[in-house]
Parts: sequence; structure tokens; C-alpha cells
Amino acid sequence: MNLASQQETAPARVFVVDDDRRILIAISRLLGAAGFEVQTFETARDFLERHDPNIPGCALLDVGLDDLDGLALQEALSANNGIRRVIFLTGCDDVNTSVRAMKAGAVDYLTKPVQDTALIAAVRSAIATDKVAREERRVIDGFRACYERLTPREREVMKHVVSGRLNKQIAFDLGTVEKTIKVHRAHIMEKMQVHSVAALVHIAECLNAAAAKEAR
Repeated sequence: MNLASQQETAPARVFVVDDDRRILIAISRLLGAAGFEVQTFETARDFLERHDPNIPGCALLDVGLDDLDGLALQEALSANNGIRRVIFLTGCDDVNTSVRAMKAGAVDYLTKPVQDTALIAAVRSAIATDKVAREERRVIDGFRACYERLTPREREVMKHVVSGRLNKQIAFDLGTVEKTIKVHRAHIMEKMQVHSVAALVHIAECLNAAAAKEAR
């Protein structure tokens, strides 16, 4: 098992970032007592330097950090298609900030002092959505790995196959013979690890949806 796989199977962790040490201690004790693994940071930059995106869990961020505000930190975490789930804590409930945070993908936006039950519920929800997102990414990564094994010609044939074209139609479009298309098709099914066109179509749709999402 490689390092990334070991990290993916590690226990979920709550990364808490707040420049008020008293709040860090209080939240760490609360979440620790609730059974969560917690790691605390007093600055955003320290968190970014030490943060490992491969570890499952969520980030609990103070909006008003001194060195880098919470929204900027959220943006940094989202770079390179990051999937870290974020919960915001704020001492000032600003509507504009909360709207921006939620539009950027925050799981929740809580106002200090937050009730213990509300915070624990938000963390559990964030970790649950993180688990789903990581499983989806694992599946997509598997599809991509299979797709990368296809030759350029096989990818071209696959595009025709998933669009519903018959072998003889594909052969005509590509200027070759039907027998050659049958060979390409067999190779595609083997490399993509599927036994039906329906399964191949499903993979193609998943890959296209993932690419479109990442391009936003």
C-alpha cells in the first residue's frame, strides 16, 4: 500500500484553525470528547504548510484570521481541485460573507458562541460528505487510469461507440474496415474493464461530468 492509500484509510481528522488559543483549546476538547481526531493551528499559513489533503475529514476555520482570512484560506484549499470540506466559525454574522462562503462550497457557517450540539452535528455532516466525495474521486481516478491505457485511435473509436454508432458506421467514418473496428472495440472493453456498452457509456458520462466540474 502506498503513502496516499494509507492516508486515505486513516481516521477522519478535524483541522481547526483559529488565532484565539482559548477557542482552539475549547473546540479541541469538545471534539476530542465526542470521539474526533483533532489537529489545531493558530495561523492560516501554518495550516497550509502542514495540511495534508489526503487525510480524510474536514476543516473548521475562523473567518477573521489575522494573516489570511477564512475565505482566502478556503480558496487556497480549493485550488488544484481540492476536496477539503470546510465549516466556518465567525464572531460576526455577516450575511455577505456567509453567502460567499456557502457559494464557494462551505458545508456550514456557524456563529460564535456556537452550541456544542450544533458544532458536533456540523462536523459529522462535513466528514460524511467528505467520505462520499473521496469515494467518488477514487472511482473517477480508476476510470481515468483505465482510459489512459487506450491508444489515441481506441479513444476515437470509444467516442463513436458510446454515441451509439455501429461498427460498420464507425469504420466508414474513420476510413477503415469493420474487422479493424471490432478489434479496437474488444481492446477498449478489456482496457476499460467492462463487459457491456452500457457500462462503457456510464464511464464516459462520469469522466465528462468530472472534467466539466473541474473546469468551472
